[in-house]
Amino acid sequence: MKIFLIKKKSLGIYFTLLLGAFSMFCYGTQSSVSVFNEETERLLPIYNVDRGDEKVCTLTFDAAWDDADTDQLIEILDAYGVKATFFMVGSWVEKYPESVKKFADHGHEIMNHSDTHPHINQLSEEKVKEEIVNCADKIEAATGKRSTLFRGPYGEYNNTVIRAAESLGHKTLQWDVDSLDWKDLDTQDIVTRVLKRVKPGSIMLFHNGAKNTPAALPQIIEKLQTDGYKFVTATELLLPEPTAINHQGTQVPAEKAPEPEESPET
Repeated sequence: MKIFLIKKKSLGIYFTLLLGAFSMFCYGTQSSVSVFNEETERLLPIYNVDRGDEKVCTLTFDAAWDDADTDQLIEILDAYGVKATFFMVGSWVEKYPESVKKFADHGHEIMNHSDTHPHINQLSEEKVKEEIVNCADKIEAATGKRSTLFRGPYGEYNNTVIRAAESLGHKTLQWDVDSLDWKDLDTQDIVTRVLKRVKPGSIMLFHNGAKNTPAALPQIIEKLQTDGYKFVTATELLLPEPTAINHQGTQVPAEKAPEPEESPET
């Protein structure tokens, strides 16, 4: 026998539970009551940071290719007094330890971009942790410091990835300004694209080994500094705990945490 239960909006959830239990008692286990129909919680990484009107931003680079432009990038960043954050693949760290040390010695932050650059959202939790730990071990061996931030290869993530990273002491960072330098855009296209999108609290994405990045960087840095922006590392951009991440992927102070979504009524 099927029992159809209609719950009025004014009735509470406990009444529904009791009514469902009563129906099962009277009519057997074939009768069922759906109390919740919630979607699985979707975790988000940090795309940018709520710093109010404070003009701060961060330059981040994903390092997974060759190291031919290491000295050039260091020279440019030093010339403008800018400290950046480099998300490095473990295999890159292993292959180019001298470049890793150079970046670190010049005050740049070295963070985690996985060990082998896999499609990390297709891995088990155990494998995700293995990727992060192996890369963190190599970074620590090269620089003496352990990574605390993680960025998934290809910008991929899911709940497993974010939770695994968090359990290993790593916040997961994305970006809100993509230079698309990996597509070998013209220098001016990169400059225009980035400057159009930067706002207080922005995280910019570039790549080492990209064809026109060294030519674009001075123009981007000069313009933003002229406009009053200060460049900080990704760690310095983040807010002190406690914090939350809103539905747009913005890190906000805990008091600005979004209200939890209400469960659908049955």
